[in-house]
Amino acid sequence: MNKIISNSTSKFRHFRRHSKTAAAATATDEPSNHYILWQYQILDPDSDFVSHWNQIFLVTSLIALFIDPLYFYLPSVSGPACLSTDNSLSIAVTLFRSITDLFYLLHMIMKFRTAFVAPSSRVFGRGELVMDARQIAVRYLKSDFIIDLAATLPIPQIIIWIVIPGTRNSRADHANNTLALFVLIQYIPRLFLIFPLNQRIIKTTGVVARTAWAGAAYNLLLYMLASHVLGAVWYLSSIGRQFSCWNAECAKESRILSCLPSYLDCNSLQKTERQYWLNITHVLSNCDPKNEDINFKFGMFAAAFTNDVASSRFIEKYLYCLWWGLRNLSSYGQTLETTTYLGETLFCIVLCIFGLVLFAFFIGNMQTYLQSMTVRLEEWRIKKKDTEEWMRHRQLPPVLQERVLRFVEYKWFATRGVNEESILRSLPLDLRREIQRHLCLALVRRVLFFSQMDDQLLDAICERLVSSLNTQGTYIVREGDPVNEMLFIIRGQLESSTTDGGRSGFFNSITLRPGDFCGEELLTWALMPTSSLNLPSSTRTVRALTEVEAFALQAEDLKFVASQFKRLHSKRIQHAFRYYSHQWRTWGACLIQAAWRRYWKKKEAKELARQESFYYMSIYDQDGNYNDELADGNYEDESGQRPSGDNASNAQHLGVTLLASKFAANTRRGAKQKVLEGDPASTSLKMPQLFKPVEPDFSVDREDV
Repeated sequence: MNKIISNSTSKFRHFRRHSKTAAAATATDEPSNHYILWQYQILDPDSDFVSHWNQIFLVTSLIALFIDPLYFYLPSVSGPACLSTDNSLSIAVTLFRSITDLFYLLHMIMKFRTAFVAPSSRVFGRGELVMDARQIAVRYLKSDFIIDLAATLPIPQIIIWIVIPGTRNSRADHANNTLALFVLIQYIPRLFLIFPLNQRIIKTTGVVARTAWAGAAYNLLLYMLASHVLGAVWYLSSIGRQFSCWNAECAKESRILSCLPSYLDCNSLQKTERQYWLNITHVLSNCDPKNEDINFKFGMFAAAFTNDVASSRFIEKYLYCLWWGLRNLSSYGQTLETTTYLGETLFCIVLCIFGLVLFAFFIGNMQTYLQSMTVRLEEWRIKKKDTEEWMRHRQLPPVLQERVLRFVEYKWFATRGVNEESILRSLPLDLRREIQRHLCLALVRRVLFFSQMDDQLLDAICERLVSSLNTQGTYIVREGDPVNEMLFIIRGQLESSTTDGGRSGFFNSITLRPGDFCGEELLTWALMPTSSLNLPSSTRTVRALTEVEAFALQAEDLKFVASQFKRLHSKRIQHAFRYYSHQWRTWGACLIQAAWRRYWKKKEAKELARQESFYYMSIYDQDGNYNDELADGNYEDESGQRPSGDNASNAQHLGVTLLASKFAANTRRGAKQKVLEGDPASTSLKMPQLFKPVEPDFSVDREDV
């Protein structure tokens, strides 16, 4: 029981409900709330369910192709001139073969319930699906039904457990030959099903294997499967060659020693006649592959008996045959020593051609998959080498060459050669927005200024952000250069410094860390109601202290965002911009310093005025007359004593202070007079001010929202 979903990415797109007298087609645009039986379902060939089934059936088909050659290992040499069948292996192979046959049967049922695209509707788009069950069945019966049925029938099971036991006077050689014939015949349609199934999976999902390693392993598995089949055929041919020798020698002795063909079957081991014949026969000596003096030549099949492969356990027998097939398939049979026997010669010819084709196809595909893992690395190495040769040809300084190579290496480690912008441009607008939001939103929120904005504006900003990579020592922008982008730091540190337009003796430097931004002049320019086409000039020099990863917002994109979303902000954005802008921070710090200095100057002036008034009061008597002795400090008090040393010293210091203040006042008056008269030599005395940054226009109505 399944729910049917009709969109392009759903598991089921269409379904059909049948009754006994009529058929009604139902197609929905939303997930269906009704449950329907399996026999009433029509499946979309491009749905996820059909795609997953095709992948499962592909794996099952490969397993079935692996199981069928195991029937060739049933015969074995169990004694002298004795050929038998391995019953335990026969039971195991039959069990697994029956399980795989069920998948073939389910695949046939799936094809009866899978829609197809009408050929006449393929003029434009993906075409129109034919949902009628009768048309689907007729089309399937006329196309692939015969091949699928031939691949599904349990022919080996029927032969082993029904045909051979019911045959009179059946011997092991006849049973093996019959079984091998039918297995090979049925192996052809099963192998044929793999190729259209591969094409169907590639058409639906794009690839058979989603990763390079999986693709390489898939092609290697197919190559190993071919070696497995080749080794099984070689083993069965070796057994057949041995039995042919026994049969030929037995025919020569039939008149003299009464050699019967039944003696070559292990079912006659307990017969007295066979034991007597075994003691006097020359069949064993004339058919011994280890004896090089015999007339019968085994050729490339001798290894099965000289290495006791035919009489070994199944696992030992199988691994040796797999190794034999893999070795000769890879070497195109060059190490084989053949005889003039026609079957052996044809086997070697087929082996050579088969190995050449498979090696070129499967191993070539595997090499392609493996090379795809390092193709970008090789492209980067070639590009790096070309860059080095170009720099040497242009005779760039070593320091500049080192910076260029450091940037090339850093960009490779950060992106692995993937052009993210080209990938995003190839996607629909909605997908680009979702991807940019997923990649950038969390990082943009780390910028404290952006944390004050709403989601709508953040989505617009994320949509237009591009990645920016900068190596250590790179100058992002220099003071006075036009600013063409705002940079939002994600990783690394930047140094932002200013001399206030080259002002002598002025230097301000700060460190920008993750979450900070630079290029706020561009935001001010973009939010101004009457901004010009000329980009603003940078007031600071920004240099990378470490490798920096950041997001950049270009001037055109920022202008567009500012013009579209200017009405959506409140005054708190303006305050946040002032607080997090380093340009405003620098201006505020300088303003505080200037105010502090003015405060101390006023305080010192007041203290100096107070001391002057005290001094003038001390050198005049009560009648207001000037006293030279008091002014010079040469006076005596009422007791006739002169002032103490400390008091005299204080009076002298006060006099010096008054003279210095008068000199400074005269100097300032003279400097002002020269400035008014336009004296260029005196312009250095004028202290320039750090101008207040231009405040961006965050709101058209100038009111809080």
